[in-house]
Amino acid sequence: MTTILVTGGTGTLGRYVTERLSADGHEVRVLSRHSRPYAVDLRVGGAALDTALAGVETVVHCATNARGGDEKAAENLIAAARRAGVGHLVYISIVGVDRVPVGYYRSKLAVEGLVERSGLGWTVLRTTQFHDLVVQLLGALGRSPVMALPAGVSDQPVEVAEVADRLAELALAAPAGRVPDMGGPQVRSFESLARAYLRTTGRRRAVVNAPLFGRTYRAFRAGGHLTPERAVGKGTFEEYLERRFAG
Repeated sequence: MTTILVTGGTGTLGRYVTERLSADGHEVRVLSRHSRPYAVDLRVGGAALDTALAGVETVVHCATNARGGDEKAAENLIAAARRAGVGHLVYISIVGVDRVPVGYYRSKLAVEGLVERSGLGWTVLRTTQFHDLVVQLLGALGRSPVMALPAGVSDQPVEVAEVADRLAELALAAPAGRVPDMGGPQVRSFESLARAYLRTTGRRRAVVNAPLFGRTYRAFRAGGHLTPERAVGKGTFEEYLERRFAG
């Protein structure tokens, strides 16, 4: 039995990772800002973080904050992991962090670098966006009677439970460095995803494709966030929609 710490263990991905590892009989510690007994703000660190890591062999780092602070959190986690003698640090990142000039992506890429230079055994997995994130975006765009979409942009959403399975597998294996990316089963135009969402939720909206400007839009149009050669996910967007909105 392995003792594993999952940061962000109550979040969208982390809770699935925790369930998978616990089901396999491993001792799993869930670390988040409000989850006792390991309630720790990684951006602050401190003695509570050292306590959470005592005796831990592997860390799966899922905690993240789109509003900032990921780099400081990673620095604190890595320093504490070194003190605790952790043997393996697994980090979840995003396909395209080195190609799409978004602030959050740049932060994720910086954390990858910290992990690689940590002196610990490490594994980094990049995946495409989760289905639920696409639905959140479409839900926000659908508040208007006209759903305006970025023209020419596609996406490749992946099932979060499948990513959790892969992370659990990596956590129980030897450190592997940067492993092959993991993408959803289909590269889809954003319009096709939007129409599937509207159809399943029963909403009626006019859909228009609006051209945008700037480096970020060009990077998304060029598919910098996609990995069609690694379309290894199984669950489709329509299957996710049916589970979430059926009835």
